[in-house]
Amino acid sequence: MGVGFLSELLGTMTLILFGDGVVAQVLLNKSKGQNSGWIVITAGWAFAVLCGVLVSVAAGGAGHLNPAVTIAFAVIGGDWSEVVPRIAGEFVGAFLGGVLVWLAYLPHWEETPDQGLKLAVFCTGPAIRNTGANIICEIIGTFALLFVVAAIGSKAVAMPGYLGPFIVALLVWGIGLSLGGPTGYAINPARDLGPRIAHAVLPIAGKGGSDWGYSWIPVVAPVIGGVIGLFVAKATGMM
Repeated sequence: MGVGFLSELLGTMTLILFGDGVVAQVLLNKSKGQNSGWIVITAGWAFAVLCGVLVSVAAGGAGHLNPAVTIAFAVIGGDWSEVVPRIAGEFVGAFLGGVLVWLAYLPHWEETPDQGLKLAVFCTGPAIRNTGANIICEIIGTFALLFVVAAIGSKAVAMPGYLGPFIVALLVWGIGLSLGGPTGYAINPARDLGPRIAHAVLPIAGKGGSDWGYSWIPVVAPVIGGVIGLFVAKATGMM
């Protein structure tokens, strides 16, 4: 088991534990944080990114937590040596994170009759189901993620390395606040597909379907957006 696989697994598991955990807190019946709103969800996801990156880096990894990030850097940089183990770790970690959230909120699934709310804890879905528009939104959101990440890491900004995870967390908070409304801002194939698989296989009380018809959009669109983001950053001299 390589460092790339394990570090991405641990980091992405942490990401989903905190990220899907805050969604469960807000949406599930009889949670103490029920109905606390979008600001809480976006802030919780920002903290999730911070914690996940710190865990991954502490375990000796790159802190990608996101196949779109891993693929984009491989496409632009030309180094594919760690792509497969990193992506494998990201998907496995995301699945395990979904399992942990299910266990953490175990009594609340049966208390929540709305199947859509239970699914929303694990994965994203569009506010308005329009395939073209949903794809565009996810491409733009992931473009913003990688484009600004490139700016954070640029020589001109000269960000101290220890501040990087904190600034990236603020970036993800900003994406959620500004661009999250149409699709729930997956901007990460593992973040969406791993927990969606967990939703499909876990014995969640009254869970309903896992919306596989939509599931390919938050997998494919973020990869496209991420590659475009780094391509533009490189073409404009940011990296």
